[in-house]
Amino acid sequence: MRRFLKKITHPFLKLGLKLFYLKPRKYTYDKIEVKVHPDVFPPHLTLSTKVLLDFIKPMNLKNKIFLELGCGSGIISLFASKKGAIVTSTDINQTALQYLKKASENNNLKVELVLSDLFDNLKNRTFEYIIINPPYYPKKPKNIKEQAWFCGENFEYFEKLFEQLSTHIAKSYCTYMILSEDCNIQYIKSIALTSNHTFETVLEKKIFGETNYIFKINTNKKIQQ
Repeated sequence: MRRFLKKITHPFLKLGLKLFYLKPRKYTYDKIEVKVHPDVFPPHLTLSTKVLLDFIKPMNLKNKIFLELGCGSGIISLFASKKGAIVTSTDINQTALQYLKKASENNNLKVELVLSDLFDNLKNRTFEYIIINPPYYPKKPKNIKEQAWFCGENFEYFEKLFEQLSTHIAKSYCTYMILSEDCNIQYIKSIALTSNHTFETVLEKKIFGETNYIFKINTNKKIQQ
């Protein structure tokens, strides 16, 4: 299902998304409600956000330093805050952050908002938990909305991500990334390996005939020293 839904180059899906997102839409999880602007990644029509929310639900995040890198709707950030984490939410999309600010106020949940392309505006900061729901289709994004879907013709998003990651993880860290079987996982792993990161599968979930994977990203600690 997500395999079809996320291929937004498909003309029928492009039309469907356009009609569905003529106005902001509500999304709710664990009594937390957000409004999602048409220019922001839609958790309604994909599976990845819900899979990640369910994944972190049993975690003890009390007082953990938590980053949602590329937060989109911000529902994951708000849920982590509800669980007691000290949350930073970043996105390259100013509209996403504006809507998340309003949602944090409406839900009485605290998050720090940072406008940033990956870690660019997070200098000298480290995190104990990092959650990433990345764009992974190899195409150059034409606008801010497409940044949520396309990682560049040569997977430039991942090249930059893995190059930066080592300097932003705490000694006792957990970095989790969700990917679908619909993307080129092996190639993404090969990019990670060039920066001394490896993938450990911690969840494999098949829904509507498509498998989603949550990977823990492990880093060669010797390289960090």
